[in-house]
Amino acid sequence: MSEPSNTLWHGRFESGPAEDLLAYTVSLPFDQRLFPDDIAGSRAHVRGLGRVGILGPDEVTAVLDALDQVEAELTGGSFAFVESDEDIHTAVERRVTELAGSAGAKIHTGRSRNDQVATDLRLWCKRELLAVAGDVLALQQVLLDRAEAAGDAYLPGYTHLQRAQPVLLAHHLLAHAWALARDVDRLLDARRRLDVSPLGAGALAGSSLPLDPPSVAEDLGFAGVFDNSLDAVSDRDFVAESLFAVTLVAIHLSRMGEEIVLWSSDEFGFVRLDDGYSTGSSMLPQKKNPDIAELARGKAGRVIGDLTGLLATLKGLPIAYNRDLQEDKEPLFDAVEQVRLALRATAGQYATLTMRTERMAEAADAPTAAATDLAEFLVRAGTPFRDAHAIVGALVRRSVDDGASLAELVTAHPDLGPDAAALIEPGVPVTMRTTHGGAGPAAVAAQLDRFRARLSTDRSRVQEA
Repeated sequence: MSEPSNTLWHGRFESGPAEDLLAYTVSLPFDQRLFPDDIAGSRAHVRGLGRVGILGPDEVTAVLDALDQVEAELTGGSFAFVESDEDIHTAVERRVTELAGSAGAKIHTGRSRNDQVATDLRLWCKRELLAVAGDVLALQQVLLDRAEAAGDAYLPGYTHLQRAQPVLLAHHLLAHAWALARDVDRLLDARRRLDVSPLGAGALAGSSLPLDPPSVAEDLGFAGVFDNSLDAVSDRDFVAESLFAVTLVAIHLSRMGEEIVLWSSDEFGFVRLDDGYSTGSSMLPQKKNPDIAELARGKAGRVIGDLTGLLATLKGLPIAYNRDLQEDKEPLFDAVEQVRLALRATAGQYATLTMRTERMAEAADAPTAAATDLAEFLVRAGTPFRDAHAIVGALVRRSVDDGASLAELVTAHPDLGPDAAALIEPGVPVTMRTTHGGAGPAAVAAQLDRFRARLSTDRSRVQEA
């Protein structure tokens, strides 16, 4: 064992921590990114100590000045970490004490790292969830721009990855945009729920000192303050919720990525990738690969692992703080970082795609794409839908099996005829979708208006949060 060192708990111990313990428990390599939040929380805590008379005015000034210098050093990269700095909280407190002397040694009065780290992490989540939401909005704007530019272009809509009915390209793009709008909702909702200050809960039971947690919460800009000190230091629901919201963003990006992988293949040929958002092959000269789309799929699995790993960590913990909770940060930081990178790369990819609308239309103009319209033609004439479905299905089967023209079969059918056959003409089926939220021109025009309004509202929500 080493000699006693200047840890935050060294008074209780006769000898210092083993090197293996320090190597295993250190969190500084990843929790350094919390330094702006740790300093913000420390400033509020010190001001709170001053308001209740635990620190004198001169001491408050000395510690706040020291915190300003520490922040400048950390921001500028000149901060000198030492071996005993096991985490960012220890490092900041050590340096403040060096700068402010005995006043700095009072910075931890009435505070535990348990409520301190929970406060830091909530502040970080408040900021970063807004940043993720902003990146989502940027991608939504790209999808809206492409939808508006798509005009009357159309392509097959798919179920089971089999061609189903034609839809406007704008409708297809907006489908992704609406899914992302739900992500914005979830991110803001998770942020609203985590907007509670744990500072003042102490290690688990509060303090005998005359602290004023509500005033400190207000100072930090939190919407509320904890109600139960045990819950305050052990709660990581907010991390799990934040991870879940971010993970669903990753899943939506993965779905979009899968689509680009398919669409950019020669078999589909619906899009052409921009050189700046694709890669080549080290061996195959002809290749242009959709790496962004593929990584969006792959990294979604990684982010799902971040979420499930945290949930497994949380499931068996007794109430109050346990060191297991150190494992909440790396998955959260990783998920947010990967999803933000994916959002920006996906936005660039979609903004630069060449839409090969002629190939889309060619695929959508297969005669069988009008099958549902033929059935609904019969329904409008009074035929029960199930009977209409059977009639059209039989005609499609004859066309496929015998190689007969579906248009000729429809024209010759006594219940259908030339008016029904006109529905098979290229470009006609997509115009038949007229209901609210549907894929036809009038419905999509109205949908575009609704989405523009929604995007504007969500921008305001993010800016005002």
